[in-house]
Amino acid sequence: MSHSADMNMSALISELERDEGVRLSAYRCTAGFLTIGVGRNLDTNKLTADELAFVGHDGRKKPITKSQSDYLLKNDIEKVCAELLKFLPWWAYLGDVRKRVLVNMAFNLGTAGLLKFTNTLALIRSGSYAQAAAEMVKSKWAKQVGKRADRLANMMKTGEVADD
Repeated sequence: MSHSADMNMSALISELERDEGVRLSAYRCTAGFLTIGVGRNLDTNKLTADELAFVGHDGRKKPITKSQSDYLLKNDIEKVCAELLKFLPWWAYLGDVRKRVLVNMAFNLGTAGLLKFTNTLALIRSGSYAQAAAEMVKSKWAKQVGKRADRLANMMKTGEVADD
């Protein structure tokens, strides 16, 4: 079982939609990948058979609906949660807000990219949230994503969501 049920899913979905955007037609992201919905990379994360059946096409040439985007997003969240549970089993024991921070980062960087934050992850695991937040904002990733990194670092530090 993934531990997405232990998170405030509506808050996570809102955060991801704000940070990734919602695009119903495929586009090339800043890294050059064909992307649709809420950050779904169609080049590395093709639609599954169930998703193809639900959407009716591969999303590459025709737009999708908001409900189809929502369906893909929920599947992507489940996938990321399963990966976090596999590679960072202690993730399951974090509080809701800090759990969502790692899901959000994995969404943006890919789980493999997130796992490269070895010092930050060790600090989070040990409960050194302020130090982990400081490491987050010093990263190359933070320079690339700007306010998103500041917001996520603050959420990691405090365990709470501050208004923008």
